[in-house]
Amino acid sequence: MAAEVEPFWKRKTLDQLNHQEWESLCDGCGLCCLQKLEDEEDNSVYYTRIACKLLDLNTCQCSDYPNRIKFVPDCIQLTPGQAEEFKWLPPTCGYRLVSEGKDLPLWHHLVCGDRDAVHRERISQSGRMLAEGSVPEDDWEDHLIFRAG
Repeated sequence: MAAEVEPFWKRKTLDQLNHQEWESLCDGCGLCCLQKLEDEEDNSVYYTRIACKLLDLNTCQCSDYPNRIKFVPDCIQLTPGQAEEFKWLPPTCGYRLVSEGKDLPLWHHLVCGDRDAVHRERISQSGRMLAEGSVPEDDWEDHLIFRAG
């Protein structure tokens, strides 16, 4: 009988992942694409339910992922070298979990094989987000959903 092989996210460091493995850690929740507010007093980051203009409000996928930096210059491209900075990501994020040496949750598509599980489990904000531009920036505080960290 063959020995069971640990999944790549358990046996490799972030720096050892190939491009496909790295991209597959994304659970498709879209939370990193929500507008955030930072508290100037304690540097806490708060997520709003206001989505980036490129984020599809139902699928939680970027509508132009390969060219997103062109249209959203301040879009943050996550890389393995930034793992120490991942604390602003939601605690459910695959990138953050793996960087912290934790396992992926049961609903993650790499574990369960179902990319829609993130929506059924209500991890994503699918169908509950607001389009960027539909809310004046001065009113974003009225749409906070959680604090990162």
